[in-house]
Amino acid sequence: MSEFIDNASKRQEKLKSIIRGLHAGNALEAAKADFKAHFSDVSTAEITAMEHALIEEGMQIEEVQRLCDVHAAVFDGSISDIHVTHDRTKIPGHPVQVFLAENARIEQLIKEEIEPFVERRDANELLKLRIGLDRLAEIHKHYARKEYLFFPNLEKKGITAPPKVMWAKDDEIRAMIRRVRDLLGDPKAPFGAAEEAIPPMLAAVRDMIVKENNILLPLCVETLSFFDWITVDGASEEIGWFLEKPAQSWKKETPAEPAAKQPAAPSGAIPFDAGSLSPAEANAIFNTLPFDLTFVDRDDKVKYFTQGAERVFERPKTIVGRAVSMCHPPQSVHVVMGIIESFRSGKKDHEDFWIPLGNRFVHIRYYAVRDKDGSYLGTLEVTQDIKPLRDLAGEKRLVEK
Repeated sequence: MSEFIDNASKRQEKLKSIIRGLHAGNALEAAKADFKAHFSDVSTAEITAMEHALIEEGMQIEEVQRLCDVHAAVFDGSISDIHVTHDRTKIPGHPVQVFLAENARIEQLIKEEIEPFVERRDANELLKLRIGLDRLAEIHKHYARKEYLFFPNLEKKGITAPPKVMWAKDDEIRAMIRRVRDLLGDPKAPFGAAEEAIPPMLAAVRDMIVKENNILLPLCVETLSFFDWITVDGASEEIGWFLEKPAQSWKKETPAEPAAKQPAAPSGAIPFDAGSLSPAEANAIFNTLPFDLTFVDRDDKVKYFTQGAERVFERPKTIVGRAVSMCHPPQSVHVVMGIIESFRSGKKDHEDFWIPLGNRFVHIRYYAVRDKDGSYLGTLEVTQDIKPLRDLAGEKRLVEK
């Protein structure tokens, strides 16, 4: 008769033992049998803690990621909290409801727009297959919302292993989709190469749907607060959705639960729209940028300029507070003032120039700086030597040692 483990620490050690065995080469069926002999079920929190502990003990992220599909197979049908949800996640437009709906849409797309045309019997079916794969590539937005909105909230609460492992799998899937599309678009690719690459790619997409629905989302529901979900919901549109925007938005504010506000900036820090910086950090960041910045305020006075290591035009500190009209030669000052007036009036938002300068090729862009209401605050000049960028060719994907 099965001997189910009750003690939490003993359960963790046994789970780790089973998974270590898999990584050492033990058969999947043997691991399943060992699991069933000792467990009636397992929670997403226990799976998360187990993977995190293995990584903390020295197992490489890549190794956990390599066999995470096998891990899921061991627990298949035994995850106790798959269906645990909070009522508000059923509200149309809630991030969890949207994510589940997208997964259903991904599965529908695979069944209706890709699988029927994999053999590509004629040009029409090949075209439909390529359109279906182009649409599937939009899964990037689905994964990006998970990576940039769900994962940070989990990590803030100490849950780091699942995001690292899942992100690596996301990138694998992106690469598989990209490879299939490249094969279909390459007339020199061997006939049938894409057909062979499509089934494992679709299997990986479907495996990720299972992981998201059965592990990630229950973990998020259990872990994220109402205000975390407000943050996720508020940032979702910037990243986008898989193929279509939700028909209904989730109400972010209620009388009982006002919208979350950005945490207050630490004492002495400068608050920004996203985060805050100390004055020393802000100054160092601006001076690290690979281009020169000069800001002229609404009164046409030079208020600020950066002092990076590689300056394009030298500027003495004595120009701070000086009228910008006095900082240019008489023959060109009318050009500068004309640009500023076009910004002030709202006629333009930017103006560009580029000139060869010795062994440099300098790009100069002027930007109108406006507040959230559109009121003119000043003009920002951005100057950069773009010759190194113009000279780039080919690609670089690896870090040089």
